[in-house]
Amino acid sequence: MKSTLKQIRNIEISTKKLIDGLITGNYHSVFKGSGIEFSEIQEYKPGDDIRNIDWNVTARFNEPFIKQFIEERDLQVYFIIDISSSATFGNQISKKQKTTEITASLAYSAIKNNDNVGIFLTTDKIEKFIPARKGRKHLLTIIDQLLSFKPESKKTNLNCALMQISKIIKRRSVIFIVSDFYTDEFTKPLKILKNNQDIIAIKVNDIREIDIPEIGLIELEDPETEEQILVDTSNKEFQENYKKIIHEHNNKLKKVFRKYKIDTIEITTEQNYEKPLKKFFKLRKQRINR
Repeated sequence: MKSTLKQIRNIEISTKKLIDGLITGNYHSVFKGSGIEFSEIQEYKPGDDIRNIDWNVTARFNEPFIKQFIEERDLQVYFIIDISSSATFGNQISKKQKTTEITASLAYSAIKNNDNVGIFLTTDKIEKFIPARKGRKHLLTIIDQLLSFKPESKKTNLNCALMQISKIIKRRSVIFIVSDFYTDEFTKPLKILKNNQDIIAIKVNDIREIDIPEIGLIELEDPETEEQILVDTSNKEFQENYKKIIHEHNNKLKKVFRKYKIDTIEITTEQNYEKPLKKFFKLRKQRINR
């Protein structure tokens, strides 16, 4: 318990500068409330938008009434976190650690903006669901779960997890999907979610997954299936085939995100995530202000 509390405190310290300087200044302008919500019925006045006429009430009283709406400022922000066994991979820093830091930074910003934050911890299913709420105490609970939760499954299946999530989140929300995206086809539930939600994909990888160093014979193990294979990393054909597979996978993923107009942030475990986040906020702000 003391170890976890220390880790939480370290995350608070390490993310504070980023939150205060980089994200908070742009956060509200980039992520606004989920739209408008119904407020009350009022008599129609000249200049009111006729599209808001409530025809049922108008017919009942034989004079025009309109629906009044107000901006719904409270935002729901959800993080869908891939906690399958592949997330534990990493050289100096694991993908899990980097994912926790990134999620904490964005979640702290949401809380400072008085938004509601929740998480889904997923493998080939939803392992843990914490509904969106406000407050620092709630946020510390989320970070504690990110650090200490032990999943039942080792596998990744975003298709199953996203399909379940699409049935849970009804209100329009901002959703960050944080994963290495080494998973089977998941376009169908992604399309369903995108119809109602603002989705941002955060792709977290270790550099050795992208470019295996030429160090001779090594034994590789799939952390999700525990399947082992002996490969010669110095073999030219192996290197070419591996890079081709990774290149094709990444291109396919990019096409899916482009098709559904999903913003993406790509980060490696050894990389300072400040620059990718800064770039994301800058580009999104520019697009909104056009």
